[in-house]
Amino acid sequence: MSDARALNAWRRAGYRLLPGDAFSYILHLRPAEWPIMAGHTVLGYLLAVGLRGAWHGMALAEAVRGLVIWVVFLNGGTLAINSVFDRDEGDIGYLSAPPAPPKYLLEFSVLLLAGGQVLALTLAPLFAIDYALCFALSVLYSVPPFRFKAVAGVDWLINMIGFGALTPIAGWAVTGRALDLQHALVLAAFCPLFAGLYPLTQLYQFEEDRRRGDRTLALIVGMRTSLLLAIGCTILAFAVFALAAVLARAHPVASLLVIPLILWLVVLVPWYRHHPMWSPAHHERGMYRALGAWAVTDLVVLLVFAR
Repeated sequence: MSDARALNAWRRAGYRLLPGDAFSYILHLRPAEWPIMAGHTVLGYLLAVGLRGAWHGMALAEAVRGLVIWVVFLNGGTLAINSVFDRDEGDIGYLSAPPAPPKYLLEFSVLLLAGGQVLALTLAPLFAIDYALCFALSVLYSVPPFRFKAVAGVDWLINMIGFGALTPIAGWAVTGRALDLQHALVLAAFCPLFAGLYPLTQLYQFEEDRRRGDRTLALIVGMRTSLLLAIGCTILAFAVFALAAVLARAHPVASLLVIPLILWLVVLVPWYRHHPMWSPAHHERGMYRALGAWAVTDLVVLLVFAR
C-alpha cells in the first residue's frame, strides 16, 4: 500500500471512530510531531539524571507527567491555535492535506494550553515557569494582532528559544535538579541548532507563504541565505557542544560529536548546491533528512554527556 493510501485509510478509520469533526481536532494537534517533541524533551530528563539514573527510574513519574503536559497540551495546543489563524490549504509541517479547521478549534486549543499550565503548577517551579514562557510565546507567535510568525527574525527567535532551548530545559526541570554550567551549555547549544533547522522547515512552503502574504524568514532572506544560515548555525551549535565537552572533561567520547556534524553537512551542503533546481517536494524531503540528523545529534549528545 502506498503512503498516500495508507494515510487515507488511517484517516477514514479515525473519522469512523470519532463522529463528526472530532477527529479533525486530533489531526490539528499534529500527532506526527509528538515523537520529535517527546524525544527532545526526554533529552533534558536524561541529561539531568544520567542514563543509569533513568534505568533505575529516577524521577520517572514526574518525567512522564511533564512529557504529556509538554507534548500534548503545550505543543499540541500551540499547533492547533496556529492552524486556526493560518487556514492552510496545502501540506503543513507534520500534517499532509490538512482538514479545514473545525468550528471550535480556537476554544479547544486555548483549553489545552491553559489546562496544561494548571497541570504544570503541580511539578517543579522551573517547569511551571518554563511552560508559562512557552505559552506566552505560542500566543505571540500565532495570534493576531501579534502574529510574530509573519515577522521575519522574530519568528526565528521565538522558535530557537522555545523549541531549541526551553523544551529540553523542561525535561531537565521536572527532576528538580540544579543546572550546572556544562549541561547548561549543552542545552543552550540546541538554540543555534534549531536556529539552523527553522528556515529549512519553511522552504517547501515558500510559494504558498508568498501567495498568502506571510513574511517568513525564508521569504525575506531567500533560499540561498536560508541555507547558508542553516550551515553557519549548525557549526556554531557544535562549537558550543565541543566547549561543553571540554568543561565536562568528556574525552575521548566527545569525538563522537563529529558523527552528527558530518550528517548535518551531508544534508545541508548538497541542498545548498542544488536548491535552485529543487521542487517543494525535494525541499520537504530535505527537511525530514535534517530532522533525522537532529535525532542522531540527540543520541550522540546523550552518549557524551548523560553519564
